[in-house]
Formats: sequence, structure tokens, C-alpha cells
Amino acid sequence: QVQLVESGGGLVQPGGSLRLSCAASGFTLDYYAIAWFRQAPGKEREGVSCISYRDGSTYYVDSVQGRFTISRDNAKNTAYLQMNSLKPEDTAVYYCAASEVKCSWFYQGYDYWGQGIQVTVSS
Repeated sequence: QVQLVESGGGLVQPGGSLRLSCAASGFTLDYYAIAWFRQAPGKEREGVSCISYRDGSTYYVDSVQGRFTISRDNAKNTAYLQMNSLKPEDTAVYYCAASEVKCSWFYQGYDYWGQGIQVTVSS
């Protein structure tokens, strides 16, 4: 059974940090681009970051550049999103997604999705 399972979300104060994990089962992440998307209440799902499988290139939306870091550990079949200096506007449900093709900010381009995990940044 193909699955992506996110973990590591929760409640954090502004300026704090969280590390999200995305564990894959039923397939190997080695040959997939991995992205993180998020969706806040009343807003569209937006791409946050992506890491390619070809050369490990990473991409970030401007609003998280310099604060978030995406990585992957193919040996553990897991991808990560380290989130530092969190802001209230980072509050959203975060999803990881896998694409056989390439990184894209369009959610339609992804083959597999996790169920999502809540991240809340509040004092």
C-alpha cells in the first residue's frame, strides 16, 4: 500500500521551530521529487518547498526562503521540512507530496499525497 505519512506538527510560539517528517511506504522516494504544500483556512493550497531527486536541487516560496529547509534521507525513505523563525502566517495544514516527474508549484503534478498535519503558530 502506497502511503505518505506526515509527523512533527503541533503548536509553537512565534519565533519557534518545528521539523516535519514525511515517511513513505509502499514505494521508494529515491526517484521522486518531494514537495511540501500548505493550506490555511479559506485559502488555496500553496507550494512551500520542493527537492528534486535528480540533483537534490531545492526550491522555496519567497515567504519561507531563509527560514525553512527541505531535505531528504533516501536510506530512511523520509523527507523533512525544518521550519525556523515561525510566524503566525505559517499556520496551516501541511502536506507532503511526491512526483515522478519534477518539482512543481502546481499540486496537480503530484502522484502521492500525505493526509496532512496541522501546524499552528500562536502565542
